[in-house]
Amino acid sequence: MFKNILVPTDFADDDSHALEIAVKLRSPGKGKIHLLHVIEVIANTTFEEFKDFYEKLEERSFKDLDKMTALFHERGVDIAPTVIYGERAHEILRYAHENEIDLIIMKSHRIDVEDRAQGWGTISYKVGILARCPVMLVK
Repeated sequence: MFKNILVPTDFADDDSHALEIAVKLRSPGKGKIHLLHVIEVIANTTFEEFKDFYEKLEERSFKDLDKMTALFHERGVDIAPTVIYGERAHEILRYAHENEIDLIIMKSHRIDVEDRAQGWGTISYKVGILARCPVMLVK
């Protein structure tokens, strides 16, 4: 079992499957799940230029994270929702390192065998290759 599990989310698809797996794999009684959303910062700009925009995104992100965790909180599962800014793969890896994450569980898409090169640049691939802890990709 794992004590600290990270589940990154981009809200693009249903992340409840990855979250449900994290709940099953956490250490009973003391396991914690970190639910992370990274807001990608617009390249070649400053945070201050789009401060209002980013603050609205952050507010909406926390609402979406709360929706995802509501059912689990009712069952007594400790899930820590977090929103940070930056380049997604880099920030997921940084967060995992700084928070002593034992396992990263994230969704991934199927790779088209006819066009395999398309999947090499995905966030899940980058995290899977560069993470210092085990990474479970779910589909």
